[in-house]
Amino acid sequence: MPTASRRSDTPPPRTGSGEAEVLRGFLDYLRTSIAAKVDGAPEPQVRTAGVPSGTNLLGLLNHLTLVERSMFLGDKVTDWQATFQAAPADSVADVVARYREAVERANEVLDGCTDLGAPVPRPGRPAPSIHWALTHMIEETGRHAGHADILREQIDAITGR
Repeated sequence: MPTASRRSDTPPPRTGSGEAEVLRGFLDYLRTSIAAKVDGAPEPQVRTAGVPSGTNLLGLLNHLTLVERSMFLGDKVTDWQATFQAAPADSVADVVARYREAVERANEVLDGCTDLGAPVPRPGRPAPSIHWALTHMIEETGRHAGHADILREQIDAITGR
């Protein structure tokens, strides 16, 4: 097993006091954390299942990319289980870049939303409120960031946020 290495921990965000600022601040904090956890992870270990369920580090970020796109951009996903695997041709850099681009586009949508009770503006599909969507994305991203912490430590002993 590799020698343990520790990244410096990034403390929780200091945000404004408004509910939207707090929710978006914590979501962006988790988004940054999981992207950093995957960025630079070595091949082929980044694709190797670290647990019996088949979960792998690159697949987690691929999944979160599609969750962001579905929630905030209106993309339809027909097979959520398939989203947990990145395409064989995708490099770590490709998946990280695609995730960051999805986050940037999602934030552009959120920048135009001033009422947390209003539905997410995704034409042609039923939409939850902005408040629900932000809360769900914090839960979803936080859950998978925790998985990513363990998987990355198993790969090369890198820990920290």
